[in-house]
Amino acid sequence: MPRRPAPAPAPAAWLLLAGLLCGGGGGGGGVWAARANKHKPWLEPTYHGIVTENDNTVLLDPPLIALDKDAPLRFAGEICGFKIHGQNVPFEAVVVDKSTGEGIIRSKEKLDCELQKDYTFTIQAYDCGKGPDGANVKKSHKATVHIQVNDVNEYAPVFKEKSYKATVVEGKRYDSIVRVQAVDADCSPQFSQICSYEIVTPDVPFTVDKDGYIKNTENLNYGKEHQYKLTVTAYDCGKKRATEDVLVKVNIKPTCTPGWQGWNKNRVEYEPGTGALALFPNVHLETCDELVASVRATVELETSHIGKGCDRDTYSEKSLHRLCGAVSGTAELLPSPSSSLNWTVGLPTDNGHDSDQVFEFNGTQAVRIPDGVVSVNPKEPFTISVWMRHGPFGRKKETILCSSDKTDMNRHHYSLFVHGCRFIFLLRQDPSGEKKYKPAEFHWKLNQVCDEEWHHYVLNVEIPRATLYVDGISHEPFSVTEDYPLHPSRIETQLVVGACWQGGDLHMTQFFRGDLAGLTIRSGKLADKKVIDCLYTCKEGLDLQIPEDNGSGVKIEANPSQSMLTLEGEDVGVLEKALQHVAYLNSRQFPTPGIRRLKLSSTVKCLNEAACISVPPLDGYVMVLQPEEPKISLSGVHHFARAASEFESSEGVFLFPELRIISTITREVEPDGEKDEDPTVQESLVSEEIVHDLDTCEVTVEGDELNPEQEGLEVDLARLQHRGIEVSSSDLGVIFTGVDTMASYEEVLHLLRYRNWHSRSLLDRKFKLICSELNGRYVSNEFQVEVNVIHTANPMEHASHMAAQPQFVHPEHRAFVDLSGHNLANPHPFAVVPSTATVVIVVCVSFLVFMIILGVFRIRAAHQRAVRDQDTGKENEMDWDDSALTITVNPMETYEDQHSSEEEEEEEEEESEDGEEDDITSAESESSEEEGGEHGDPQTVNRQQQLEWDDSTLSY
Repeated sequence: MPRRPAPAPAPAAWLLLAGLLCGGGGGGGGVWAARANKHKPWLEPTYHGIVTENDNTVLLDPPLIALDKDAPLRFAGEICGFKIHGQNVPFEAVVVDKSTGEGIIRSKEKLDCELQKDYTFTIQAYDCGKGPDGANVKKSHKATVHIQVNDVNEYAPVFKEKSYKATVVEGKRYDSIVRVQAVDADCSPQFSQICSYEIVTPDVPFTVDKDGYIKNTENLNYGKEHQYKLTVTAYDCGKKRATEDVLVKVNIKPTCTPGWQGWNKNRVEYEPGTGALALFPNVHLETCDELVASVRATVELETSHIGKGCDRDTYSEKSLHRLCGAVSGTAELLPSPSSSLNWTVGLPTDNGHDSDQVFEFNGTQAVRIPDGVVSVNPKEPFTISVWMRHGPFGRKKETILCSSDKTDMNRHHYSLFVHGCRFIFLLRQDPSGEKKYKPAEFHWKLNQVCDEEWHHYVLNVEIPRATLYVDGISHEPFSVTEDYPLHPSRIETQLVVGACWQGGDLHMTQFFRGDLAGLTIRSGKLADKKVIDCLYTCKEGLDLQIPEDNGSGVKIEANPSQSMLTLEGEDVGVLEKALQHVAYLNSRQFPTPGIRRLKLSSTVKCLNEAACISVPPLDGYVMVLQPEEPKISLSGVHHFARAASEFESSEGVFLFPELRIISTITREVEPDGEKDEDPTVQESLVSEEIVHDLDTCEVTVEGDELNPEQEGLEVDLARLQHRGIEVSSSDLGVIFTGVDTMASYEEVLHLLRYRNWHSRSLLDRKFKLICSELNGRYVSNEFQVEVNVIHTANPMEHASHMAAQPQFVHPEHRAFVDLSGHNLANPHPFAVVPSTATVVIVVCVSFLVFMIILGVFRIRAAHQRAVRDQDTGKENEMDWDDSALTITVNPMETYEDQHSSEEEEEEEEEESEDGEEDDITSAESESSEEEGGEHGDPQTVNRQQQLEWDDSTLSY
């Protein structure tokens, strides 16, 4: 309860007080003490102070002074101390003057502005009480003190990053390339703020502002400098510099051009037989920081100049049909010229080696197909296929194939022709059918007909329908015209390629201008779609094998010939990985060498679905290197003799019983070690045997043509049925065609026999064999075989013929006499077989008869020398080594010892196997006989038919 204030004393009271003070000073002390220290000290309600980090004295405003109304009384009017209230207050208050109440506040410990910038606490003052004992102390009210700790610039600026990096494009001014930032650990704005930055590196075209932004002061040139390295420092507002400067790297890029990068070569070399070759293994797309929504990349491989649009097997069209699974029966109307198929000889062609056999028609040329090559029955299905390259040459009809009347009339029975860009097929019905209108003319309008590019056409005809396949894609006719069947007639037809024969006018018309190849007709069979695709499929093209983890999100499209590949995706990185797997592949064993143009074009769309940047195309080419050419070698027995009875037998004589076909390639092998160590060391050549197919082997007779009435070449056709080899024969020889292995051709040629039904007049026959691969691209050596006929004489003819024609005598009756590897100098050898009865010769034959025989011998020797001079051009391995060989005539022996003849035959076979070659001339034989006549018994003249070999001096 508040006390009521004491009433003010009356004047009388003041007087009484004054009297007491004046008169009773000694005795009135107890009363004064009783009334002392009645008031509390007084302080200002709020104080504000400042203290510096490195000082402990606080400057207060107002100053710390405590007042007491009890002053000037001692003790009661004096201030004895101050008390600070608060937790963890690092300050203390100290009384400076008790009488005046002045005091100070100071810190008890070192202050750190970075830890705490200000402090707030309360303070009280208390007096000294009533006396020295400090009793009855009075305290003031609590005053609030706010103290701020002033900062000292003790910390230097520090950069946030250890280094800075930026990339800019040349030729451009930037407002900001990169920003550097530094911080200061001081607590005050004055010392904690960064007031400026400075580039320490001199003479650089860059500047930095107070906020740390670096920009270039001039256009940068990539050719002048690829990278700038700058040293930058910072200052706080107290002008204190950073302890460590920072490094700034500015990379200069050439002017950004959108496009494909990482493909700096325009030539890609492809080695045959190495499989798929990646075309863009390191390519990536530079978009110049544009926000790309999608990318569409198209890879194009230009192969139109290779063969018929791309690299394909260059076998004959007939062989290709068989390889693709077509049933036999295909008639080839434009075959490669040969001895038996010669109606295309006059047409201009390419060489038919590296590329396909292509026939050129200039508008004035045509070929007549011989009768019997093909026959078409309009009532039965049939197929026409052809490769054609044709341009826009006008509006005249140009005939590809035409069957018309040979004489008297100009009727077209069926024809295939082009008219502008239209592909037209005409088929008139047979007059034996119903007399009513039927579909006769089918029209297709196609750009491929006149674009001057190669295209494959397959026409399936099965009246009343006709379907056309162009490059494997089917097309229905847009127009079909009906016509009445032809009138009956007995006029024969003429089939012509490249024009149409007018039988009534006897001249050609509607000539074709363009290129044709592979024109075939298959009667009675429709071409299967798989066969069509196989015939058109290229052996080279673009290949794409994307791993499963890289193929998601990419749409891939390819054309049928694999010459164009399109990739589309939204993610640039995923599309780049897919494009890195695009490869070139040529599956041919011996591809066509040369250049294939290569192009990569792209379309980039941004988020607004518009083409935002233009990406220039990449142009290059694939160089298919020349394959190592195989050398096809034919080897075997070049020369042998057989008895005449074998030629006349049903089996005949096998011409190539020991034929061997091999193929080799020659490779360069580098020597071991470094080539630089020994420059004299050269690369060595190594021959390596390889395996591949053959498509033709031709056996031709040398000299006179075969006479079908008495001789011929035969082969067991039943043995050929399970193989892909066909045989055709003529008076010039035999041709085996069809794609098959070398081993198969070996087996077939082993079966080839020569027969002669009238071999009495036959002395020898020579044949030549040549095999080839890929339609004549690789040709073997000429393998020549000479076969001699061994004639036998009747026993009663020996006396009359022996004197006039003494020749080699072989004491044997075997039907097979193999003289392989020997060159018979006399191409008219006789084997005289003596009679089994003893020939009794009259001893009275005089010396005159012997002289006559001797003269005949000498005449014969002169003739044989002339024949020997003509035969000096034969093979060296077929010559006799006559250095130690003589023939002895023994008139006393008979030809009854059959065992002796068999031993001699075995000796001859051993001589052939050992490879020793001997040559016996008639002169040497006659010389031996002369010696026998001079020194022998007179009965020698009558025993000349009993000749045998004297091999006592023959070396082995």
